[in-house]
Amino acid sequence: MKEAFEKLRGILLGDLESVEQLAVSILVAILILIFFIYLSRWIKKIVSNRLSKKTDDHLLTNFISASIKSLVMLFGFALLLRFLGLTGVVNSLLAGAGITAFIIGFALKDIGENFLAGILLAFKRPFKIGDMVEINGISGKVRALNLRDTQVKTIDGKDVFIPNASIIKNPMINFTIDGYLSYSFIVGLDYGSDYEAALKLITELIESVPGVLSGERKPTVYVKELASSTLNVKVTYWVNTYNRDQIDAKIHSRAIIKVLTGLEENGFTLPGDIVEVKNRQ
Repeated sequence: MKEAFEKLRGILLGDLESVEQLAVSILVAILILIFFIYLSRWIKKIVSNRLSKKTDDHLLTNFISASIKSLVMLFGFALLLRFLGLTGVVNSLLAGAGITAFIIGFALKDIGENFLAGILLAFKRPFKIGDMVEINGISGKVRALNLRDTQVKTIDGKDVFIPNASIIKNPMINFTIDGYLSYSFIVGLDYGSDYEAALKLITELIESVPGVLSGERKPTVYVKELASSTLNVKVTYWVNTYNRDQIDAKIHSRAIIKVLTGLEENGFTLPGDIVEVKNRQ
C-alpha cells in the first residue's frame, strides 16, 4: 500500500502528462472490469447450458456455474490491480496469504462456513428445485441454492433465505423427495351406526377422488379411537406431488367434502361433541 500511495502522490504532484496517464489508466481499468463482468456472465451461461444437457439437477448446475463466475471475477480483479501498477499490493497479498487467510477466515467464519455447506448441499443434494421442505420450522418450496444461503418460498408467498450451514447442522424434512406425500383426516361416526358399511363406503368415496393414488399407495380407512361422543375413523391417502395438474390442497379439500357428503347422503350422522351436565341438587 505504501508503494501505491507514493505512486499516486507522484502523479497528483507531477505534471499534466502524468495526470493524463492516470486518466487513461483508470479508463482502461474500467474497461477491463466491464470486460470481466460480461466474460464471467458468458462463461456462467455456457457452463450452465453444458451441464443442463448432461444432468437434470438444476440445483447442482446453478451452484457450479455461479462458483466458476466468482473465480473469473477474482482473476479479473487481480489482473486489474496489476494493470494499475499495484503489483506490490498483489504480491503482498499473496505473500501474506497465510496470515490474511487466518484473519479473514476468523472474521468471516460464518460466510466461509455457509460456502462450504453450500458445496456439500450441491453434491449431496438432499433436495431439488421445487421440493417442499421444512427447515427450522420454516416450510416452503426450494427456489435456489446460492453460495451463502438457500432460498425458500413459503406457502404465504414470503421468500426466506436460510444460511446453508443452518441446513447442515439441523434436521431437515423433505416432503416431496420421491414425489409422494401422505394426507389424512378424522371422521367421527355416531355410536350405533353400521360401522362396517360406513368403512366400506368411506373407502369407495376416497378412492373416487381425482388425484388420490391407488395400487401400492391406495387409501386406508380404519377405526382410530373410541371418543366420548363419536367413533373416530382415520382416512389416509397418497398424492403425487409431481403432478402439477392436481394441487395437494385442492385434493385434500375435495376428499373431505366427498366423504362427508357421501356419508350424509347414505344416512350416517356425524354428531358433534356431547357435553353432559349433572345437577347434584
